Amino acid sequence: MDWYAENARDLPWRRSDAGPWGILVSEIMLQQTPVIRVLPVWAEWMERWPTPAALAAEAPGEAVRHWGRLGYPRRALNLHACARAITAEHGGRVPSSYDELRGLPGIGDYTAAAVASFAYGHSHAVLDTNVRRVLARAVRAEEYPPKATTSTERRLAESLIPAVDAPRWAVAVMELGALVCTARAPRCADCPVADACAWRLAGRPAYDGPERRGQTYAGTDRQCRGRLLAILRDAHGPVPKAALDVVWSDDQQRERALDGLITDGLAEPLPDGTYRLPT
Repeated sequence: MDWYAENARDLPWRRSDAGPWGILVSEIMLQQTPVIRVLPVWAEWMERWPTPAALAAEAPGEAVRHWGRLGYPRRALNLHACARAITAEHGGRVPSSYDELRGLPGIGDYTAAAVASFAYGHSHAVLDTNVRRVLARAVRAEEYPPKATTSTERRLAESLIPAVDAPRWAVAVMELGALVCTARAPRCADCPVADACAWRLAGRPAYDGPERRGQTYAGTDRQCRGRLLAILRDAHGPVPKAALDVVWSDDQQRERALDGLITDGLAEPLPDGTYRLPT
């Protein structure tokens, strides 16, 4: 925590004026997305929709449009659904309890714990990828944590929560993983807990679990979906099928990707054969 006080990044959602809504928006945007890409989009969202009610009043397609190229655009629909639920069921105020947050559309264990901790000062185990990696190395002498969060990891994280200033502890461990205890090139010489790190003391043994494969993008259905969605996002109105057909040469893959966008609620087919963002 002393290290965090000197090294923490000045991020807008960590400032006192961000509020619970700003924190919730940031946590959803930051899922599988680097901070540098989130910063401009978060600022635009908070200027355009400073409250849940402001976003709830818009069509879900506007949330998708202003999500831009952050990727995984269903998160935009989840945020829009959250805004409507918060407005309708919580008087426009982001709920403070973990259980109420967990009940919002698309909100999982991590996001509920993070918002309850960072927005309201509650004490929870906040287990994102960075925290899980730090605890795996520092306590369990493992280079990487399991692919999915386990009950053992959760019990370990809960046992380490300090009695005082738990939210600051959570964000400090998260920041340590983001800046120092990184996945590919950990900077052990700069680590404030290096002298107590079980992985370093064990000689930094190599990971021996299931093969870790990086996500591919080029040529995938995900890339195809992104190109189709970009056309819909930039059009500001219905798009003829021909305008979608030209963005991807593989007919079967393109149709599969378009069907997926429709199934996920990210695109709407119209009776005249055109397509648009959801309304």
